[in-house]
Amino acid sequence: MKKEDVIHVNMESLSDMHRAFGLPAPAHPLISLIDGATNRVILSNLPQSHVLHFYKISYKPSLGGKLKYGQDYYDFDEGGLLFAAPNQVIGNHGNNDAEICSQYTLLIHPDFLWNYPLAKKIKQYGFFSYAANEALHLSDKEKVTIISIFKIIEEELSSRIDDFSQDVMISQIELLLNYANRFYKRQFITRKAVNNGLLQKLEDILEEYFVSHQSSNHGIPTVQYLSEKLNISPSYLSDMLRSLTGQNTQHLIHQKIIEKAKEKLSATSLSVSEVAYDLGFGHPQSFSKLFKAKTKISPLEFRKSFN
Repeated sequence: MKKEDVIHVNMESLSDMHRAFGLPAPAHPLISLIDGATNRVILSNLPQSHVLHFYKISYKPSLGGKLKYGQDYYDFDEGGLLFAAPNQVIGNHGNNDAEICSQYTLLIHPDFLWNYPLAKKIKQYGFFSYAANEALHLSDKEKVTIISIFKIIEEELSSRIDDFSQDVMISQIELLLNYANRFYKRQFITRKAVNNGLLQKLEDILEEYFVSHQSSNHGIPTVQYLSEKLNISPSYLSDMLRSLTGQNTQHLIHQKIIEKAKEKLSATSLSVSEVAYDLGFGHPQSFSKLFKAKTKISPLEFRKSFN
């Protein structure tokens, strides 16, 4: 089957996910916490490729044990968190050990957040766009914090629902996300050595792209192109760069473009239009506008300063 012909199964409701797992219908139609200790979840029951229409936060007891960050190993034997947002395609990679599952899986329909500030704020958390291999790895201490929040939500769902239940669960979800945000920042710091290696590789990819004239054939390199080359998601790449340089990926691309433009304007006789086309711009005006925005002078003024 061709890639474009792949059919993704839509998980419209929380009940759809429960059915796929072979579980009873959720107690609440808009929020559910599946406890792997009491509900044996068979991962192979999930469609090979499916689209969720709700948020999913999973805690897995193991994400590979020790991880090598740079020249050192760090213990994350207690597992970590995986995040998915509505309308993301999730692939089931056919784990041979089909009965290994998440210890906790929190499902949240967007309607549950309606009329709360979190409905808008939740879209700002970049880790909902991270790939599985960029999961949040938890230390033993961090695991205790996260599990305690899951247990509070679980207790609320198993108790009699009252006028305060939604407020309590919303506050716990927000607390969970804020801790995840903090722990991801820690992960970027912990992984500084390996991330510096990725930064150097990114610089090499950009340099090769312009030196080999791929820019003139394929246009300006995109964030998606660079993330695919590094085998990480665009969101993770931008967050990693912000932690290392304070800048996002697009800014780094523009920085490289200006660097190459200055080289060509000062060391070649190419016209401004030829420089623009060589760097991947479809219109010279777009190049001149970017150059002036970044350097405060036009490409011609820059060239004259060398003559």
